[in-house]
Amino acid sequence: MPELPEVETVRRGLAPHLEGRTITRVEARRPDLRWPLPPDLVQVVTGAKVTGLRRRSKYILVDLENRGSVLLHLGMSGRMLIEGAIQGDFHRDPSILSRHDHVVFWNDEGTQITFNDARRFGMVDLVGPDGTHPMLSRLGPEPLADDFTPDVLIHAFAGKKAPVKSALLDQSLVAGLGNIYVSEALYRAGIDPRRLAGQVPEPQVGALVGHIKEVLTEAIAAGGSSLRDHRQATGELGYFQHSFRVYGREGGPCPTSGCTGTIERIVQSGRSSFFCPICQK
Repeated sequence: MPELPEVETVRRGLAPHLEGRTITRVEARRPDLRWPLPPDLVQVVTGAKVTGLRRRSKYILVDLENRGSVLLHLGMSGRMLIEGAIQGDFHRDPSILSRHDHVVFWNDEGTQITFNDARRFGMVDLVGPDGTHPMLSRLGPEPLADDFTPDVLIHAFAGKKAPVKSALLDQSLVAGLGNIYVSEALYRAGIDPRRLAGQVPEPQVGALVGHIKEVLTEAIAAGGSSLRDHRQATGELGYFQHSFRVYGREGGPCPTSGCTGTIERIVQSGRSSFFCPICQK
């Protein structure tokens, strides 16, 4: 499942082809993905000018002038593909089958922007001009925003009896964090993922905020992590997976200099957690 860095990477790749452009044509090639497509999707989006692209948690919002927004979620295998009006403008991997091109947009330059989703766990929906949507209503602060501060996370963790790993995956506490980057941030902060969130000392929680921002920023700069399906909107793979310190490295040596620990893997809430039992307390 794409996490915040992968979604932000896709948003940045789409921006030059959508921001300030007019959507001249839309095709909805099936009635549903994970949920039914809005019946008025084509009508609302056709002819609309795109005023901006935003990311909220793991969602992309395509803002339309006076018409609300298109809400995109990539799900497990969703991809946004860009194909130029001139043959050869962009390379499309032949393994990405056209029968999975479910929603297609064309801009006023003739560029084709396609939502391709082999497993159909993604979503395309509309957000009204008031900006409200059930998927967005209960999200917590953005981890890269200025208002995500040590005090905010300390308050969120206060009295929390869930393991710190599970707490960080709660989208109502922090929006957009996922399994990979929580494991990496907890390692850098020296916090055992099994530790109860409410028992982590406040100075360590404060430092964790900095490590979360650091890991996410580095991952975005690397184009995200390509473990299975993720590709940037240009078709390129991300490469932050080569910088993982603990994620997916079960049985390997701890990368901390002088540490003799071995990376362990446990399952928490159905998800794999990787950590060093010596460095992380």
